[in-house]
Amino acid sequence: MAAKAEEQRQEEFEERTTPFRTNAFRIINKMMQLNHSSANPTTQLVDEILHSIFFLGRISTPPISPEDIVNVKDMLDALKLCYPLPFERYLSQLPRRSPFSCVLDMIVFLKGREKENEIKQKLQEIIRELDLDKRDPLVSSTFCVSQKNPNSARYYGVSMSTSSKVPRKIMVAASCLPGSWDSYVAGAVMTFNQNTSKKPYFDGTIKLPQHVTCQAYSLHGEGAQMDPCKSCVELFGLGGDDTKRFLYGNCAEVESVSNLFKKDTEVREQARPTSELCTPENRRRAEESVRDDLRNLLKIFKFPSDDFHFYIPSA
Repeated sequence: MAAKAEEQRQEEFEERTTPFRTNAFRIINKMMQLNHSSANPTTQLVDEILHSIFFLGRISTPPISPEDIVNVKDMLDALKLCYPLPFERYLSQLPRRSPFSCVLDMIVFLKGREKENEIKQKLQEIIRELDLDKRDPLVSSTFCVSQKNPNSARYYGVSMSTSSKVPRKIMVAASCLPGSWDSYVAGAVMTFNQNTSKKPYFDGTIKLPQHVTCQAYSLHGEGAQMDPCKSCVELFGLGGDDTKRFLYGNCAEVESVSNLFKKDTEVREQARPTSELCTPENRRRAEESVRDDLRNLLKIFKFPSDDFHFYIPSA
């Protein structure tokens, strides 16, 4: 009887976790291949994506262990030897970003920041090659490019690549805390609650200067240009009349604008928030609200939430 029950439990686990485990393994394997193809391999991005994926497995329902994901013993042993920290710390530390952002950085590293079309095409190629669907776990659906002007450096971003609604909220909240997104971008996102209502006491929304471009593209199908959703219009003052609204912080524009601001202080200061509600005290209150949200979400999965520790990938 016990053996039959265990067999049934295992069958249910396999059925419920196959999409995540399959995509996780494919993405890890592809990152290893990309890294090995480089004349100057980078261990940091592989280390980071392993931790991010293992963390998202940990907060899945049911939980998925690294051994469930990497079920090829030789590969598992090699990863544990070369990248021990993700295996040790996915149970106690938060990632600063979701997995496909690491894939994006790997492609930018390999192609060069100025090769916008090649970067976009390579991301689409990977998605097709790995047979990833935009509704699948761990897959980004959009890609964004931000520039100060047509001759300036390009800064990229992809949409949150998690596994379901609650993990996405966890990653957005974690990204708002110091050390991930640029503080102005984080402030804009923290203006809104996770139920998409606006905080009555804080407004950190910003308006990008007219000369700055921020263009999103689909990573699926023909890679068509995409208008900003209503959330991004409200966060960054982008032009558009799309009525769709996604979780604030989910879209590729957020990561792209954050990366632009981190490198271009002139554009950042031109876009600084101007609301009278954007005071240091109100911002601290908004950030504590985000911390409370994050604590409560992590408690759902019995993940340590009293004191947040963020994972630092090994170089």
